[in-house]
Amino acid sequence: MDEVRTDRIQAEAKEAFHRDAEAKIATFRYEKPADSGAVKQFASLVRGDLVRLSVQIVKEGGENNLHYHTGGDNCWLVLKGGARFYGVGDKLLGEFGPNEGILLPGGARYWFEKTGDEDLEILQIVCKETRQAQTQRINLERHKDWMARDDLKVYEK
Repeated sequence: MDEVRTDRIQAEAKEAFHRDAEAKIATFRYEKPADSGAVKQFASLVRGDLVRLSVQIVKEGGENNLHYHTGGDNCWLVLKGGARFYGVGDKLLGEFGPNEGILLPGGARYWFEKTGDEDLEILQIVCKETRQAQTQRINLERHKDWMARDDLKVYEK
């Protein structure tokens, strides 16, 4: 009898696990937002427990500063335009056009800029190490003027 009850409880727990996950299924769509006049805009696409997708729209002057992220990895994929990524000492990590990108493991120091005349539209995929991990951006150089949000002004101590 106990074995039958244990099997039933395990089956109910498994079903609850699946239903919980399935309740979080989300669809998304990207459309370039209306031009706000800012040198950088953000379009949030979707956020899960372990992953976040957003698109950055970068105009002339919207490059960022040398920084790194904790708590997970970042992937970047150019959708439109072009981007150049740099590491410490402005070492070129790569230059990318549409459908090309780069993986930056957590802790990797980098900055990027747009190349060419058209706006850069670049998909950012943030993958957390665990559901409990807190991802944070840490600046190593002075933040740019466009970086008005407080979470973009955190510096290494």
